[in-house]
Order: sequence, then C-alpha cells, then structure tokens
Amino acid sequence: MKRTIRVGVVGLGKIAHIAELPALSEIPEAKIVAAYSRTEESLKRAAAKYEIGSLCSSFEEFLGIDMDCAFVLTPKTDHRDYVVSLLRKGLDVFCEKPLALTLRDSKEMVDAARAAGRILMAGFNRRYAPVYAKVKETYASGTPDVVIAEKSRNGSEYRATLENAIHMVDLMRWYCGEAVEVQARSKYSDPEKEDLATAQIKFDRGGVGILVACRTAGQWTERLEAYGGGISAIVDAPDSVSIVDRESEVRTSMTPRALGWARVEDKMGFTQEVRHFIDCVESRASPLTSGEDAYKTHLLMHEILSKAGLPGLDEGGSR
Repeated sequence: MKRTIRVGVVGLGKIAHIAELPALSEIPEAKIVAAYSRTEESLKRAAAKYEIGSLCSSFEEFLGIDMDCAFVLTPKTDHRDYVVSLLRKGLDVFCEKPLALTLRDSKEMVDAARAAGRILMAGFNRRYAPVYAKVKETYASGTPDVVIAEKSRNGSEYRATLENAIHMVDLMRWYCGEAVEVQARSKYSDPEKEDLATAQIKFDRGGVGILVACRTAGQWTERLEAYGGGISAIVDAPDSVSIVDRESEVRTSMTPRALGWARVEDKMGFTQEVRHFIDCVESRASPLTSGEDAYKTHLLMHEILSKAGLPGLDEGGSR
C-alpha cells in the first residue's frame, strides 16, 4: 500500500480547476492538506468542490502546514518567490510553466531545488499528452528531419509567445535535442503583447524546427507535423495523431477513449503529468519535465524571443 502524499496548492485560478485539482482528486494516495489563495472567494469555490484540509488566507499560514509537496499555480509573475520558499522548506514542488519571466529567477529555482535535494517539476503537460507521446514513441530510435509546430489563437496577452508557444518549443527540444542556431521574426505594436512570432531552429542531432505562434488567428489551433526516416507524424491537438509511412496510415483518435467520454484534461496531458509528479514524490525519481530540463527550454525560448525582437528572459518586462 502506497503512503499518503500530503499535497499543498498555491493558487486556485482557472488552471487549478481545469487540471490539477481534478487530477489530484482522482489519486487515492494524494491528500490535499492545504490550499492558499489571496482571495476568499477562490478558497470557498475550491472547498465547495474538493476535500481540502486547511484553507489559508496567507502564505505564512500555508507554510506552517505539514505536507510533502506543493503545486504552484499562480500567475507566472509570482512563481519564483513561492517556489524558492517551498523548496527551502524541504518540499517537492510542481510549478506551472513558464518557471519565471527571467532566466535569473528560473535558475535560482533550479539551484534551490538542487541545494535542498528536492524535486522541481515544470508543467510542460504536452509531453504527457497521448498524441504527442505517440510522436516521441514513433521516433524513439531516431530524430525527425523537420518538426513544424503551430500554436495560434485569437487575442494576445502579456508575453503571449512565452505563455503559450513555449509548449511547442519544449516539444521540439524533446524530439530533436538542443538548439545550435536560431532565426526568428515577430510582428507587434506592443512588444509585450505581440501578434506573431516565428522561428527556425537548427538542432544538434541534425533536425530543423519551425515555430509559428500567431495571435490574430480565427480560432485556437495547435498542430504539429514531424517528417523523417520515411515517416510522417501529424498531430491535430488534442484529438488525433496520424502516423504515415510508405505503405499505410494509422490515425488514432482520442475521442473513443473512456467509452467516448475522453476529457480535455486527459487528452492534453494534465492528468498524466500530475500523476507523474506524485509518483516521483513517492519514488524520488527525476521527472520527465524536471526543473533542470525545463531551464534548457527557457534558454531556447529566450534566444527565440531575443532574435525576434521581443523582450527576452533577461528582462523582467513592465510587470
């Protein structure tokens, strides 16, 4: 019988209710012993739906609760202070992406985890999504020659490319290795709320990645294509992946899973990443999306943003 993992949650906004809280509620050995939010309404909303031990209105009160690990689900501007404090307290920490708005803060988080001997895991949930995991499995013995990754939607936001396209950059690293050359372009009237960013990336294993992140699209689109070794892998996220070779095409749809009730949190990998984190807390294994590996994605993201003429991760921006 597995031991009970005592979990704390910092931040109870949209992502907590879409992903982490539902996933944690389905893990028998995970017990939410504390939750902290700056707003009483958020605490009440979470408590009405999930079993939570202590509702904390201050972070100091939260730190006083005995727990094994914590999820930091606050806005990206606040990650560093919470994560470092929790690691220094001796807790394993899951942090939503991006780790922080600067490389300095991200590195401090990684260093704090190493110094404390604790786990730091980044919320790059796409690696755990079945459609993207299938592409990794397909190219397990090699590397695609080219990966074309698109993540577009209507309406920009603060540091839009960093907020969303970082998922696709992380996937390209996972498939292709480390970047050795980057070219990038962008379009904006406000560099902190860009309309478009594109990049072409050469990787050390010989592959090339092409990134498209547009915020003036007609609707949400997430798509990835990988070609090489006589194989094409085409993902229409989060619902389907097609693997094509010279003789056949096999298309896998996520819809029939769970008897047709496949949930968004399962298809997008949120459920799997939370399960993975809890397993790592128990086994002491290093996560697939460890803080150290995630930092490499942030380094590449910084180079893309800088080459595109956007604020990089050596700049904190105006917030």
